Amino acid sequence: MGQDIYGSEPRRRSPWGVLALVMLSGIALMRNGVDAGIGPPQPAAAASLGKHAGETFLPVPLEPLPYAPPVRVRVSSLKVDAPIMDVGLDEKGWIAAPPAQEPNLAGWFQNGVAPGQRGTAVIVGHVDNQAGPAVFYGLGSVKPGDSVEVPRQDGRTAVFEVYGVEVFSKTDFPGVRVYGDTGSPELRVITCGGGYSKTQGYDGNVVVFARMVKAR
Repeated sequence: MGQDIYGSEPRRRSPWGVLALVMLSGIALMRNGVDAGIGPPQPAAAASLGKHAGETFLPVPLEPLPYAPPVRVRVSSLKVDAPIMDVGLDEKGWIAAPPAQEPNLAGWFQNGVAPGQRGTAVIVGHVDNQAGPAVFYGLGSVKPGDSVEVPRQDGRTAVFEVYGVEVFSKTDFPGVRVYGDTGSPELRVITCGGGYSKTQGYDGNVVVFARMVKAR
């Protein structure tokens, strides 16, 4: 994420600019992760989206759901079944992340859309903490076609199908591409990734791109 995206106006509420701030707090709180020789899985080239998000398939004609906050996130391919807490802006104007000491906890950016609404909902979580792997440690191994289920407070569950997984440098994060409204109910699941050092932490972010395919 370059300074042209978020640097001078951290409190601005643009459609995707504020959402890009998720990555700031996420990276900052994950820099003290486990310094292991083998890090978390990274996305395979076959899982990438290509040049532009959403160009690899036709949009799914699906009726969006009304607003209702999410309560859990489930990624069966990773054996992830985690509660979700609301996250917003901290006192500095950045997006807060879930507490690092809670490894099996994800955060939903509550100032954006709810999963299942038209637009792009965002769920974040740690890749690791001082004790070891955290909720989204395996996120980079998710493949196109995998499902992400998000139960909501209204009793409905929004089911999303993954169509791309990529790792982006934190110095050149494509905010419009990741957070832009595609016209359909979409979901981004984000954690840290890329290379790691004790001094700088992770140098990138793993982003899962998914689109709602059904609701139950």
